[in-house]
Amino acid sequence: MRVIGIVGLPGSGKSEAAAVAEDEGIPVVTMGDVIRQECRDRGLDPAVHHGEIAGKLREENGPGAIAERSLPVIEDRLAGAETVVVDGIRSGTEVDRFQEAFGEDFRLVRVEAPFETRAERLDLRGRDAVSGEDGESLEERDRRELEFGMGEAMERADLTVENTGTLEEFRDRVRQLLEDSR
Repeated sequence: MRVIGIVGLPGSGKSEAAAVAEDEGIPVVTMGDVIRQECRDRGLDPAVHHGEIAGKLREENGPGAIAERSLPVIEDRLAGAETVVVDGIRSGTEVDRFQEAFGEDFRLVRVEAPFETRAERLDLRGRDAVSGEDGESLEERDRRELEFGMGEAMERADLTVENTGTLEEFRDRVRQLLEDSR
């Protein structure tokens, strides 16, 4: 059994790394899905209220709330797979929770790209890095993520994958990392 967590700032390539895992037949649990579902449960639009609800979940249930809600999904996926990728880790507390649950079978991978590169990628995806799709700039999103403790989580990563070249180069690095983790 192996659980590979992915951490990185918006636009760094976390979702692309998760897509590579899916292409390789590895199940992916996206922590943001927990937040999107909570938005819908509260009658809110996830595209508008994602950051707000992420903060409220942590305020209401503690800093590990989203990891805690993700654990049953991860365990369910592990019942049918040797490896599961967890996309969207945001804090050291979440890293702690996964380390408690999976011990040495948990590895944290940091995906890293420069601010300008991330802004360009978000722009290409139709997300305005200046004002953001929910009115939040990339700088504000970075600040919010870092306030959640993402900086600590990124510092604790077991491995770092640089995402500064072509898409295919990045996908190849991720495929190699997944292969090495098996």
